[in-house]
Amino acid sequence: MRLTNILQLGIKELRGLIRDPMMLALIVYAFTLSIYTASKAMPETLNRAAIAVVDEDQSPVSSRIITAFNPPYFSIPKLITQSEMDRRMDAGLDTFALDIPPNFQRDLLANRSPAIQLNVDATRMSQAFTGSGYIQSIVTSEINEFLKRHRSQGSLPIELAQRSRFNPTLNKSWFGAITNVIMSITMLSIVLTGAALIREREHGTTEHLLVMPVTPFEIMASKIWSMGLVVLVASAFSLVFVIQGWLAVPVQGSIALFLLGATLHLFATTCMGIFLATMAGTMPQFGLLLILILLPLQALSGSMTPRESMPEIIQNIMLAAPNTHFVMLAQSILFRGAGLDVVWPQLLALIVIGSVLFFFSLRRFRQFLR
Repeated sequence: MRLTNILQLGIKELRGLIRDPMMLALIVYAFTLSIYTASKAMPETLNRAAIAVVDEDQSPVSSRIITAFNPPYFSIPKLITQSEMDRRMDAGLDTFALDIPPNFQRDLLANRSPAIQLNVDATRMSQAFTGSGYIQSIVTSEINEFLKRHRSQGSLPIELAQRSRFNPTLNKSWFGAITNVIMSITMLSIVLTGAALIREREHGTTEHLLVMPVTPFEIMASKIWSMGLVVLVASAFSLVFVIQGWLAVPVQGSIALFLLGATLHLFATTCMGIFLATMAGTMPQFGLLLILILLPLQALSGSMTPRESMPEIIQNIMLAAPNTHFVMLAQSILFRGAGLDVVWPQLLALIVIGSVLFFFSLRRFRQFLR
């Protein structure tokens, strides 16, 4: 093995990437606009949900219920007729449609337990789930205040003092931006290394490499360091200029420690990209194989939902995936400001997993060259 060969072959990969405008556009988009849209489109809280009301009672209590729905959680309620309700929901104009029946106030005062019908467009999952609870709470509160003839707030035997750590303003965009950077690092590292190897096969330059005085180890190592360097530089740029600058998201921990963990993670995922490329024959096959691998990795790594809410067997299986440990490391550093004394188990796990993936990928790569 000669370091000069690894360096020169890596420079060749960088030149090939520069001549690929689609890959360059993908890198720029993944670390700029994709992060911005992900941070602004997090559906965790209810925001201006469309609601319509069918008021068949026309009573003071129904008027109280209608005027209780206001921005920013709900849009101003639209008063519609019962014949319009189904048509508007079929057209996607309303997410919620509240139907107050006739004689609702009379039955309420007579203790007959009248019912209000709430129609929900369940295709808008996040708003449907959150908004139903909001509407039930608002309607119940207004009815209780109407029956008691005054607004009151019950006193509890204890007082709960709530303090939000790491995100005191509960800003949903902070979580979305950083999580998308973590996911982009995993995705692009696999895509770039796999595409670099398949590009060699499609352009017929694999045979040129085989007649040169280079070893499979040198060829594979050159693709790993070159594509890993591209993703590492892009992620550092995104973290500093897009997240901290453009989106003004505070980063709690050390960026240098995060980049160290990203380097070890890139070592593992680039090896995974080469392994998948040797299994696929063409770029379309590589794309289909990537979908089967990448989606479970991202969905079960803990970036979208906490690992603690998953079945225990899934948690144990996903410990063999590098991005599981990288998500734990990145969230600890960037969200909670953790240091090396906290994240060293994840760093060690990435080294071990990366070494195992490198061994199997090199073995498969040698068979691929034969």
